[in-house]
Amino acid sequence: MASVRQIAREAGVSISTVSRVLNNDSSVHPDTRTKVLSVANEKGYTPSVGRRVTTHVALAYTQEMTLSHPYDATVIEGLAKGLDERGFDLVILNLHRDKRPNETYTQFFIRKGVRGVILRTMKETRSVCNTIADEGFPHVVISERFDEPNVCSIDCDSKPDSIRAVEYLIGLGHERIAFGVHNVSDLDHLDRYYGYVEALERNGIEVDEGLIFRQPFTIAGGAAIMNMAMGLKKPPTAFYFADPLLGIGAIKRAHELGIRVPDDISIIGFDDTDIRYSVWPTMTAVCQKASTLGLEAALWLTRMLTDGQQGVLSKSIPTFFEVYDTTGPVSKPKGTNGRLKGKPRRNGRPRTSGNDRSHLVAATGRLEYDQTPQSTKRKAKK
Repeated sequence: MASVRQIAREAGVSISTVSRVLNNDSSVHPDTRTKVLSVANEKGYTPSVGRRVTTHVALAYTQEMTLSHPYDATVIEGLAKGLDERGFDLVILNLHRDKRPNETYTQFFIRKGVRGVILRTMKETRSVCNTIADEGFPHVVISERFDEPNVCSIDCDSKPDSIRAVEYLIGLGHERIAFGVHNVSDLDHLDRYYGYVEALERNGIEVDEGLIFRQPFTIAGGAAIMNMAMGLKKPPTAFYFADPLLGIGAIKRAHELGIRVPDDISIIGFDDTDIRYSVWPTMTAVCQKASTLGLEAALWLTRMLTDGQQGVLSKSIPTFFEVYDTTGPVSKPKGTNGRLKGKPRRNGRPRTSGNDRSHLVAATGRLEYDQTPQSTKRKAKK
């Protein structure tokens, strides 16, 4: 563990210069600052509070903070477990709010008493991760992949199972398969998008941009996608959702609209945890263990900090595909011109049975539906 005196000797500067660099004194020449910070990172300089060495590892977001999402909550669970092995503590940092314009990321982390950082990023801010890696600060990026050899990262590769999931729908007879995805790009969602596209192309189905829906990854976003899709003149017969909350929101909205899952529409979601079991019917899903990403990232980073472990972490963990009760054979709607007409009952409402979708009436941007309770309900498999 390097001291300020050792850093000064190695960098060929005075102790006071090292102190000014670590405290972000703007009077230090940029070249001197870069040299001192490089030595500090190389020698494993550890900030301290009073006489105590800090044990803080940060979870830092390079873009919007998404702590309320099930994925982040599960990653944090894994991080806490991994950090506990070596007695480290987790802190959460907001880079946009707290970092000063004239300080490097290394100076920022040292000022915050942080010894290593777990990074969450999006497509537009990946360069922040590159900068932190170039500075040599101990880090691991979660759920992103980098070509640069100095960036440490761990992710789940969901493209192969996304292909498998969409081809499963095609095998059930579905051709009009919609895709729902977060409206802010990151590697995870792009993997699933490319898997969706490749599966369609493999099977000679043209990609219809009108069936690709981008919404915030919330339950409300999933409901909005269901509304938009079922308002089309020719609605899809199946969905693949690239995010857990989008899938759950869509299933919930389908129930509200009287759309039977999977009799009227099949849905495959994505699951970072066990959320697929919390909805009825149990959701068919491509799955990953987000807690494993957090655990392995934390274990690797803390071992590097405590044992001097060298090298770069670059690891992809496979996903898996589980079939449950929200997928079934394609149902052929009756009627033409987007209006699905059923045989009238005595009370004027349409009669429905089996896979008949005649109780649905498509409309622009919404769905009108018969709220008459069905005589039978499909039970979830046990």
